[in-house]
This record gives sequence, structure tokens and C-alpha cells, in this order.
Amino acid sequence: MTEPEFHELCERTLRAIEDALDASGADVETSRSDNVLELEFDDDSKIIVNGNAPLREVWVAAKSGGFHFRRDGDRWVDTRSGEDLYACLSRVVSQQGGTPVLLRPGPG
Repeated sequence: MTEPEFHELCERTLRAIEDALDASGADVETSRSDNVLELEFDDDSKIIVNGNAPLREVWVAAKSGGFHFRRDGDRWVDTRSGEDLYACLSRVVSQQGGTPVLLRPGPG
């Protein structure tokens, strides 16, 4: 994947995460700056999701740890556990926000 292709895919991914959070009804504030998405919770804790262009990965930083995802077909997969990006985000958003949240990727 070229760097421009990665940037386009990263943009679509971050937008899809924002849409999934909106659809979930989670009590999370989001803000974006380029390829960085911040999720802020009522207790002022944050989860950061960002694209790492040189490695062609999406990184997630949460209270419970840091996770690196590489593209595998049409999914982002954790480089250590094999967990799907949306499954990981559902888990860490639920943990950090204190209420169950199930995030699903939208179409496209």
C-alpha cells in the first residue's frame, strides 16, 4: 500500500469510528486533528486512535494499554493478539466509559 493509499484508508477508518461511536450512543466526546482521533470520557480520560503512515498501522492508546493494527484484507488486525480493531475499541471504550458499548464498522 502506498502512503497516499494509507492516508485515504486511515481517513475513512477514523471517520467510520466516529460514525460507529455516534451510532452506539456512547457518552464520548470526539475530536479530530488530521490522522489523530481523540475520544474523551466524563472522567477526562482519553483514548487516542491515530494512523502511523511509515508503518501503515493504526494505533490505539487507552488506559488498558497500547495496540497496533495492520490491514489484513478488509480489516484492521492487532499485530499481537489478532483482535479486530472494532472489537478492541468496543472493549476499551466499554472499560474506560463504564458502560457496555458495541462498535461496528459501517458500510464502505
